[in-house]
Amino acid sequence: MIIDDFVVIDANGLYCKYGDFYLDPKQPVNQAVITHAHADHAVSGNHQIYTTATTWAFMQLRYGKNAGKVIYTAQYNAPFSIGDVQLTFIPAGHMPGSAQILMEYLGVRYLYTGDYKLQPDATCEPYQFAKADVLITESTFADPAVLHPDPVTEIKKLNDIKINILLGAYSLGKSQRLIRMINDYAPRKKILVHHRIMPINAIYQQMGFEIGNHQIYGRKLMKTQEEWVYVVPPFTFDSYFRATGVKRLFASGWKNLQVNAQDTLFVSDHADWNDIIETIKQSQPTQVWTLHGNGSHLKEHFKDDIFVKLLN
Repeated sequence: MIIDDFVVIDANGLYCKYGDFYLDPKQPVNQAVITHAHADHAVSGNHQIYTTATTWAFMQLRYGKNAGKVIYTAQYNAPFSIGDVQLTFIPAGHMPGSAQILMEYLGVRYLYTGDYKLQPDATCEPYQFAKADVLITESTFADPAVLHPDPVTEIKKLNDIKINILLGAYSLGKSQRLIRMINDYAPRKKILVHHRIMPINAIYQQMGFEIGNHQIYGRKLMKTQEEWVYVVPPFTFDSYFRATGVKRLFASGWKNLQVNAQDTLFVSDHADWNDIIETIKQSQPTQVWTLHGNGSHLKEHFKDDIFVKLLN
């Protein structure tokens, strides 16, 4: 029987009292199960951390001694237990080390997706479908009007831009995916990388994810028009709002972050409407619980076919 309050949201985040742990807590807690290393899911200072080895490596880079204390780094599809709850990490396809959390309790399977995507991505483990009685899905783009374009087609747009490009992207996950895709689909471009992104790239290499040719930024290089693409984090991108002699692009799945009406670069690391529907189809849940977005469209879409509960 499905337990209605198997996970609930409190001041610290998403809590499972049946195992006494939090999933991606918003504040430091005693026991944290962390899906991936982005700062909105992996805060510093947790007392006991359960995550993948790759996520832990990124957290150590980002937080240093303040990362917390890792108790268990599990491989994918290798069950472990916290109290009476059995957990399994399953690839989420969001970034390296990202994991869905399958929780089994009293014979019921609850699957928390965390952030995920179905699009192919050579810089992380591909998404893996899993059966669940309850699918707890992020719903960032759970809107029939939101359909992500093909990322390869988006990257190929860069081939038509003949001046240097200032490319804004989040440092962890997005930047490395873009570097690899530019190497693969816009190979004439030469890639420069902001110094704060380079240590993250090194972890990708250590974990076996090849992202291709790139070099650290040099001011003299960027002064020549040799079709450079300079990949920078958001704070640097914003500081160059008056930059001349370059095309400014920000790679994101959010329309409001596109800076040029004529030159957009929609590359998202989240599931869009079709992907969420496909995930529900493959998971075959009796219930769908939504969070990290608006689940009302899913509730309307499934009506009486599948029970949809909005957690936030």
